[in-house]
Amino acid sequence: MAAGVWAQGSATLQLKQTIPLPGVEGRIDHFAFDPAAERLFVCALGNNSVEVVDLRKGQRIHSITGLGSPQGVAYIPGLDRLLVANDDHGICKIFDGKSFQQLKELDLNDDADNVRYDDDAKKIYVGFGDGGIAIVNASDGKQAGSIKLSAHPEAFELEKRGKRIFVNVPSSRHVAVIDREKGEIIATWKTDLAFANFPMALDEENHRLFVGCRLPSRLVVLNTDSGDVASKIEISGDGDELFYDGKRHRIYAVCGAGKVDIIEQADPNSYKVSGRIDTGDGARTGFFVPERDILFVAVPHRGSQKAEIRAYHVE
Repeated sequence: MAAGVWAQGSATLQLKQTIPLPGVEGRIDHFAFDPAAERLFVCALGNNSVEVVDLRKGQRIHSITGLGSPQGVAYIPGLDRLLVANDDHGICKIFDGKSFQQLKELDLNDDADNVRYDDDAKKIYVGFGDGGIAIVNASDGKQAGSIKLSAHPEAFELEKRGKRIFVNVPSSRHVAVIDREKGEIIATWKTDLAFANFPMALDEENHRLFVGCRLPSRLVVLNTDSGDVASKIEISGDGDELFYDGKRHRIYAVCGAGKVDIIEQADPNSYKVSGRIDTGDGARTGFFVPERDILFVAVPHRGSQKAEIRAYHVE
């Protein structure tokens, strides 16, 4: 069996490409993707940089430096713009996607974190501070408003067929449900005595929300019609990223314990871990591109382990 692959049944991830990130130190956080130019934008939080990776060349082509612990990033295709959310002072910086010159700066005061882009509404959503999601106009980079939460938001998901936002609020031990037209919380859902809920993914077609918890290490499946717990399953430790593969009815859990768990969805209420691959110590973030059947995983530099991006083909 090839290195980096372990599977039960037919669920496999095959390592196809490794892209080195020489000189990148510390923790690596979230990604964004430019489909037209096939570029990855990688938040190198501990390095205070965003690394720009050309997937066609298989190499890093630029580093945006001088940032303040960048955590979240969004790429706006039609405008060729990049928004980077920084932990330090909650500063969000907007860059030109070709020259990487800074165009604008937004001050959210503290801990700007996860970022999501709504292409239909042309709005960027940024989690920040002690409890808020900022709404930013993609066209001019101006803040259009914010939504109050009870504590700092972690991962969140936007409905494409509806108007809700589902937000992990780990300090409050719940998932907040927001009506984004009203700009307010309409419900809070519990995760059945599993806490530290950081990553999240959404299966909108089957009305299921996947919430990754660290205490204990568990995937909790919520029914988005009712908020009830539909299922739960043990996963590897330190989960920080979840992706739903609608084509194969799978969830990929990227975990800092050095594993990617492959979880099969037999039906909306039935799940099992069908495979696990070894990645690297602290490799807890990544990005799934369903159109290309590729899961990217960020491996940080730790000892003899080199900083790199690994591209796994989903089979």
